[in-house]
Amino acid sequence: MKKYETSQIRNVAIIGHGGVGKTLLTEAILYHAGATKRKGTITDGNTVSDFDPEEIKRSISISTALATCEWKNTKINLLDTPGFFDFVGEVVAALHVVEGTLSVISATDQLPVGFFTTWEIAEDKNLARTIFVNKMDKENASFEKVYAELRDKLGTKVVPINVPIGSFTDFKGVVDLVNMKAYYAKGEEVEEAEIPDELQEEAERLHSELVEAVVVADDDVLTRYLEGEELSEDEIKRCLRLAAATKEVFPVACGSAELGIGIQPLMNMLVYGMPAPTLPVKALKDNKEIEIDPASDTNAALVFKTLADPYVGKINLFKVCSGSLKSDTQYYNSKKNETERLGQLFYMQGKEQISTDEIVAGDIGGVAKLQYTATSDTLCNKDNAVVFSPIDFPKPVLTLAVYPKGKSDTDKVAGGLQRLSEEDPTISIEQSKETNEFLLSGMGDLHLEIISSRLKKKFGVEMELRDPKVPYRETIKGSTKVEYKHKKQSGGRGQYGHVLLELSPMPLGEGFVFEDNIFGGAVPRQYIPAVEKGVRETMVEGVMAGYPVVDIKVSLYDGSYHDVDSSEMAFKLAASMAFKKGFVDAKPILLEPIMSVEVVVPDEYMGDVMGTLNKKRGKILGMEPVEGKQVVKALVPMSEMFRFAIELRAMTQGWGTFTSTIDHYEELPAQIAEKVIQESNAEDSN
Repeated sequence: MKKYETSQIRNVAIIGHGGVGKTLLTEAILYHAGATKRKGTITDGNTVSDFDPEEIKRSISISTALATCEWKNTKINLLDTPGFFDFVGEVVAALHVVEGTLSVISATDQLPVGFFTTWEIAEDKNLARTIFVNKMDKENASFEKVYAELRDKLGTKVVPINVPIGSFTDFKGVVDLVNMKAYYAKGEEVEEAEIPDELQEEAERLHSELVEAVVVADDDVLTRYLEGEELSEDEIKRCLRLAAATKEVFPVACGSAELGIGIQPLMNMLVYGMPAPTLPVKALKDNKEIEIDPASDTNAALVFKTLADPYVGKINLFKVCSGSLKSDTQYYNSKKNETERLGQLFYMQGKEQISTDEIVAGDIGGVAKLQYTATSDTLCNKDNAVVFSPIDFPKPVLTLAVYPKGKSDTDKVAGGLQRLSEEDPTISIEQSKETNEFLLSGMGDLHLEIISSRLKKKFGVEMELRDPKVPYRETIKGSTKVEYKHKKQSGGRGQYGHVLLELSPMPLGEGFVFEDNIFGGAVPRQYIPAVEKGVRETMVEGVMAGYPVVDIKVSLYDGSYHDVDSSEMAFKLAASMAFKKGFVDAKPILLEPIMSVEVVVPDEYMGDVMGTLNKKRGKILGMEPVEGKQVVKALVPMSEMFRFAIELRAMTQGWGTFTSTIDHYEELPAQIAEKVIQESNAEDSN
């Protein structure tokens, strides 16, 4: 591959809902640019982008794939991203290293939730955005309907740069509104022709609208245009690039990725209409924010993705933000404070590697077998160290408990999941201090299902995913006095400890209080800490169902001792048995964790969401409108929330989102508590 300057590079993320044709569009672009000799298909499992066994098996994209092509003396890096919400972390990472996005939508459907979700991420990152209306060759395709909806939802900044010639079986080409030419597909070739007579008037009107929309990006050109001067094609293209870069316009193209119609005009637009990575980038140097010119001699790159290749091991994908990176050179990982030697650098073409000696500012490449480097790390020169802001990955929404199928596989499963989390920062694995379970968190049930499948393939171990145990608590509602004498004599020195305790409830959340109310030496001072220790240890183990005891006051008010047989152990055992005995008599209850939940949904799903929360024993606290949606605030028991992410997605067609945190504990209803106690005791007996 030839060398390109930063100004000749375009980094474009292909984004959108699942099933709209993003991967096939990537295939079509690569083929028409001559980067591949044939177009792969999803059915055959031979596309450049979807090479992971899970992707081929399920016919969906799971990871962002990087592919590159050369067109019009420009290098285009395409980042084909997944469309399913479970893999939104891949989209977030890809959009961290591009200057523009290409949203793919279908000409046969209304705008889906995945379009808006990914569009909003691009908007938050202030990226140039363009849209490709795909599937113009399919039944019920209507560019006019889709375009009208785009204008309705996104406003007048949406501007077509080409329009279709026909649709469905009559779809044969597009009219380019920049150069006012028609382009037809002739087999695998593209033929340029004059605009059909029946489209001439409409094309001229849309051409004028396009020019009026883009000339505002250049004051000089705007002045000449208003004075009636006719603009050249190059001037219109330059204004379009400026307007797209400043988000003054969102260009819309159309075509068919499957038939290859409209692909070359789209590629032309990516070259002349998308910004190059030439703007300064922000970084921290000596804890102060600075801006770095990509053309400077500050060599620095951001790692945005980590892969585990079965043959070469770990691969880090990075974008050079300034200067350049060279093969067989040492660089400094400023986040880890470690030096790495980079071996052979390469570009990625799906799973294939194209070796290169140097990667310049703005370009994207990879390197294998780095020891310390992970996603979001910065590689730079140690004598001019900088740190780029890390990628802000979304927080997991679904947590399940991990149970290895093989009893001796616990360490292998934990280690394998830890390795997989290096590839995918949207999963986390931790051991619960409350229940001692290993908890795996991710972005949805499909996400965790695929993690489980990858664990089996890569590490040869299997796991079962279950709802986590709820970290219940035990406490009391009543007060009681209790006495217990621990006395044992079996020859030699015996054991003797005698305590009288009073148990009483504390307000919820107030914790544990131990009172020493001994007077006159009924229990010698040296044994009182043992009494408290016996109580505390029993509280940790629980009495009714093995859950920790909380919010209770224990008073030691009397007892007795033996000069020879008493010991700390004897008093600790006496206190433990007394506490257990008294706890049962003091109206014991279970406490359950209550989550503070905020659900964000469009108005039309409010009824379903509130009904579901009520069925989950939730308490609706209120609602408030936010940016055309409703935020429902509620308190819901944790035990009811484990699968809510899946339920919410189903009932809102993916439009709903939520967050939750533990708010407080409150009494578990008696009938549910009885069942929990029975299940816990049955588990202990096994």
